[in-house]
Amino acid sequence: MKNLKQIIKEEYQKILQEQVQSGFIKTLKIRRVHGGFHCQHNNITSLKGAPSSVDRNFYCYNNNLTSLEGAPSSVGRSFWCDNNKLTSLDGAPRSVGDSFYCRDQKTDIKFDEQDVRKVSDVEGYIMT
Repeated sequence: MKNLKQIIKEEYQKILQEQVQSGFIKTLKIRRVHGGFHCQHNNITSLKGAPSSVDRNFYCYNNNLTSLEGAPSSVGRSFWCDNNKLTSLDGAPRSVGDSFYCRDQKTDIKFDEQDVRKVSDVEGYIMT
């Protein structure tokens, strides 16, 4: 016999799977992730629906993002947005507890450390 926690978990997984298959999250808003969040290698074009806060690493590299709008406002460890199509860093996390990786964009635009520091308080390395 399933307990309430198992039922809720299964229903949550069904909803999340439906949202992922439809290409975007319509009804679910994840506020905080107690750990890391992985959405890399998915050809996504938007971070809409991403968590507001991530305690560890946030991985959104190797996608087709042109903007960081919708990214978490805070990331406890590292933020990885390498190999996208970013045209600006608007929407980047306001605070990153460790490193910020933004290398190899698929555009002619090259970001530098100053660009990152204008939008984000990064405590560790900045790799551009």
